[in-house]
Amino acid sequence: MRAFSSDGPEALLSAIAVCDADPESPAWRDLARVVDTASRADPSVARLWPPQATGAQPADAALRRELALELRELASRDTATRHALTEWLRRHPGPARTPPSPTPAATTNVISGDAALHGPSVQARDVHGGIHFHPPSPAPRPLLPVPRQLPPVTARFIDREADRRALNALRTQRPPHAPQVLVVSGLAGIGKTTLATHWLFEHAGSFPDGQLYADLGGPTTDGESGPVSPAVVLEAFLVALGASSVPAGIAQRSALWRSMTSGLRLAVLLDSGFTAAQVRPLLLSTPTGLTVVTSRSNLTGLRVDGASVHRLAGLPAESAVELLAVGGGTRVAREPTAAREVVRLCGRLPLAVALASAQLALSPHRSVSALADSLSRGQDAVGTLRIDGEAVIRTALDMSYDVLPNESRALYRRMGLLPADRHDLSLLTALAVEGEGPRAPGHAPDIADTTVNALVEANLLEETGPGTFRFHDLVQPHARRLGEELESPGRHERTLRGFVDWCLSTAASAESILTPSHRLPGHDHLTRTTPPTVLDGPEGALGWLDTHRNGLMGAVRHSARAGWHSSCWRLTDLMWPLFIRLRPSEMWIEAHRLGLEGARLSGSRQGEGRMLTSGAIGLRNAGRYPEAADWYRQALEMAVSDDDVRQQAQAMSGLGHISLLTHRLDEARDHFEHALRLRESIGYLRGAALSRRRLGETALAGGDLATAAGQLRRAGTELDALGETYEATRVLALLGHVLERGEDRDGGIRRLREALARFRAGDARSEHWEARCLEWLGQAAESRGDHAESIRRYEAARDLFRRLSPEDAQRLDDRLRQL
Repeated sequence: MRAFSSDGPEALLSAIAVCDADPESPAWRDLARVVDTASRADPSVARLWPPQATGAQPADAALRRELALELRELASRDTATRHALTEWLRRHPGPARTPPSPTPAATTNVISGDAALHGPSVQARDVHGGIHFHPPSPAPRPLLPVPRQLPPVTARFIDREADRRALNALRTQRPPHAPQVLVVSGLAGIGKTTLATHWLFEHAGSFPDGQLYADLGGPTTDGESGPVSPAVVLEAFLVALGASSVPAGIAQRSALWRSMTSGLRLAVLLDSGFTAAQVRPLLLSTPTGLTVVTSRSNLTGLRVDGASVHRLAGLPAESAVELLAVGGGTRVAREPTAAREVVRLCGRLPLAVALASAQLALSPHRSVSALADSLSRGQDAVGTLRIDGEAVIRTALDMSYDVLPNESRALYRRMGLLPADRHDLSLLTALAVEGEGPRAPGHAPDIADTTVNALVEANLLEETGPGTFRFHDLVQPHARRLGEELESPGRHERTLRGFVDWCLSTAASAESILTPSHRLPGHDHLTRTTPPTVLDGPEGALGWLDTHRNGLMGAVRHSARAGWHSSCWRLTDLMWPLFIRLRPSEMWIEAHRLGLEGARLSGSRQGEGRMLTSGAIGLRNAGRYPEAADWYRQALEMAVSDDDVRQQAQAMSGLGHISLLTHRLDEARDHFEHALRLRESIGYLRGAALSRRRLGETALAGGDLATAAGQLRRAGTELDALGETYEATRVLALLGHVLERGEDRDGGIRRLREALARFRAGDARSEHWEARCLEWLGQAAESRGDHAESIRRYEAARDLFRRLSPEDAQRLDDRLRQL
């Protein structure tokens, strides 16, 4: 074991003393991790932490000196401690020591003791002493975009000063080393989300690593109200933080969530939580972050997790009147008694008062007294308000609906029928003019703008982006009820048919932009009555799919319920770029189950085959290998029966991949060779190259490096010729790994470095493959005895895997401890 050779004991003691002055500093937290590492080799070290005594300062100094000596001694015989301590000193050196002034007679450059030189150095003459040269630290990796997901703040935010002060006080009272959870509870419409959003925006500077948001209460796209599965929320959060792949199980997702957020100064807003069990897997476990939960209940179960609860009451009467005056103007000042009665009847709930305010704005000649009289006729509802606050809001919604123009009321009802949580202006235009007779050219958009604007002005609809709208959670059930009660069965069906057609036509446009080779014949004629939303290039297409993913899934579910079987499987097929780019695993599987049934019921053999192979990929990615293999076998039987050679090859390749993943190498090789023959027989060049890549991977797994290199060389040449940059780079990395393990080590390392550069930027960017290249380069360095290089490469790979795969990160941590 080589001796520990970093700075001397006095330098270590000085560095410990500096960070001891601030126990909240990053250096102190990092030193705690060093002591934890050392304690695994010698548990007696733990008695020295923290090195602070309850008495005079000399006792503290003695403890610090003993800790420094113990750590240095242990570092001389324990690799993990030595690496941890060396890295800590590199990041947190003590105050620089002033070198002695040279004497006039000095003619030799002398560096004595255990001095360390960092960065470039020039030798003037003789140099003596224990000298250690450290290369400059690598440049930091470019940062990913910081997520800022909080809902936009509303301009009608009035008062809440006492509540803000209360939240500030709860935040400052927390124990310094404990994760913080704040629960904001209250009645429906009380303004929980608005307060939490404004408060977090005020403290945005405390969370430079981002702000995440999730609506745990829905609304879901199948007409039911939440709760949303924490697994779905974790998937979205992990993707937002940069994870390129997400584990299938909630336990694995929670582990990755904890790993990725450790030490981050991050705020998370969990809106409309139902139960403590739903919220608990989503809580941050780091003391540097903050989780805020809004809920209609107090979520008492979270108190065991250290949560503080702030119950939100209605607005103060004066503030509620001020909010009423936003729409009522001078009428509110002229009728103060009536105004106070209105806000009393509204329970001083901001949502109800805002709706009443909007109703006054839409009826400029109506008095505040008349509004109070209308509300007072709902006395029974006001009594119910004391329990859950919903009846008075329903009364206010009815009143707001009653004063809408006829066209806006019709649009409101029809929107309520849709299984969607976002609405585009192009869709609303079609719904607004449906059944209204012929319109002059260009007149329909004008009518839609006017109709939609009336809903926005009445606070019944919220604009979430350019041309994109949503209902408030409490408004959508009201619109749905009116749609079901007042729309005729025929109009009901036409509205939903138009919505599904819009989903089909716009999804087809997105597919043609993002994955044109995936297009099936016949999808070009999907549009019936509803034109698609215009998409602006690949970014716009992917953004539309992301924004409307719940609505698209709602359309798939409704098509299945309504017996529109062809639309069900075709829409699922058109959503392919959503599945392959955004990886919503649970939605992927559900949609293909419904699509498969729809294809079979509609008698579409082509659709059935597509649902089986595409759905099998979703099952495989979720780790459900037996079910995925069953779907591939069904697809293969169909393709053989239909003499569909390309589909046979696809199913055969899928079976081979599952065999490879489960280490059945002979079986995998047979499947891939069969798929290769089929693809070559029909001239499918890209598919043939991918089959050769799989054969190369199979040979590598079996230790046949010569065969692996041959297959990969040919696959790379063919993919380069086809312009398949990403696939060609993956083959280049695999070939480099194979060559490095064989006789051409220099050639292998050169290829791995080239692939690493490609994976870090450009068309082939992939953090997963970047980490794999780094690990392979670490293995290469270790095999040639370059200890420092292997550690550097392994640590870089581990840091990437912490976001992508906790299991791989743990594996590399174990490897580093063995070096």
